[in-house]
Amino acid sequence: MLVLAHRGDYADCPENTLEAFERAAARGADGIETDVRLSRDGLPVLFHDRRAPDGREVAALTAAELAAAAGYPVPSLDQALTLFPDLLWNLEVKTPAAAGAALGLVERFRSSHRFLVSSFWHPLVLPFTRVAGVECALLLASRPASFEAFAGLFPRDGSIWTAVWDFEMLDPALLDQARALGFRSFVYGAQTADEHRRVAELGDQRDLGLAGLITDRLDLAGRSAPAGAALPPGRPPSSS
Repeated sequence: MLVLAHRGDYADCPENTLEAFERAAARGADGIETDVRLSRDGLPVLFHDRRAPDGREVAALTAAELAAAAGYPVPSLDQALTLFPDLLWNLEVKTPAAAGAALGLVERFRSSHRFLVSSFWHPLVLPFTRVAGVECALLLASRPASFEAFAGLFPRDGSIWTAVWDFEMLDPALLDQARALGFRSFVYGAQTADEHRRVAELGDQRDLGLAGLITDRLDLAGRSAPAGAALPPGRPPSSS
């Protein structure tokens, strides 16, 4: 089962930063889950929240203004992909405005990178399905009323066959039905050691089709720095 670092490994540095991604790679993460928004000057920036810490909307700020408001360098998607070509990149496209810029970079890097593109805005994922070699997924924050309702979320042309589930909504019976039709599943939101153990047990049951875990706790997922290896130095967020 793949293990992806949710916004990087940010225990000692800001989330969704080059430092957090470097630390995740050093701990042995298979990939990174990150959030793509569009700045006012048209850059796809990696920032989770809709608003900067000072309350202004990210979409109303230039990339430089966002970094100043956040108090640390906010990377662009281009920067992250250039520096970490060996990781699987789970790009969560946060808004329709960010989709075009993200698509352009996925097309540019598709031959050298592995991608899993997802969104809660399900229609935003559809253009990415036309990029050869790119896996696409729908993010699910609620349990569908039935398996038929689950299957009905996906395009009938078979262009999307991956679901990313909230841990609380993970239902082994539904996973089994999904796997039987060829769906792959990832899960996010496990927090405790017991929850990570339960996900690992589901991952060991290969017939359930659970392909990966997206986690804030690489240590609980069994990923840590190799013996004797030093992690990159963390940098706490600036107070400015």
